[in-house]
Amino acid sequence: MADFAAGTWNLAHTENFDEYMKAVGVGMVMRKLGGTQKPTQEITVDGDNWHIKTITTFKTSELKFKLNEPFDEHTIDGRNVKTTCKLEGQKLIQDQKGEPESMITREFNGNEMKMMLTAKGVTCTRTYHKAGAAAGDS
Repeated sequence: MADFAAGTWNLAHTENFDEYMKAVGVGMVMRKLGGTQKPTQEITVDGDNWHIKTITTFKTSELKFKLNEPFDEHTIDGRNVKTTCKLEGQKLIQDQKGEPESMITREFNGNEMKMMLTAKGVTCTRTYHKAGAAAGDS
């Protein structure tokens, strides 16, 4: 079971998010709003069934899926994609097929999660810390 991923994760640092949002087609006003948000992700895992709830002051989105089974996803940035999620070690890889295609990889390392979002050759890295974990407890 993926106990390493379960919990509440708070955004600590972001690199290149505006460029990523441009790559997936987000307009300027929504990019400015999106760039001000500090999302929290609540992740629960029950066997191959995952639930990821992303919460911001602007919008909340929920993703419920079973590993290795394609599903229809309406992304928080407004795209409709066909997504398949797979687990490789302590990496959750979310492969989004649509326009444009994109890949989201969440890499879990103790009390830190690095989330890499890639589309059209642009990669954004968002670093999250597990809620309730003492600083340096990785």
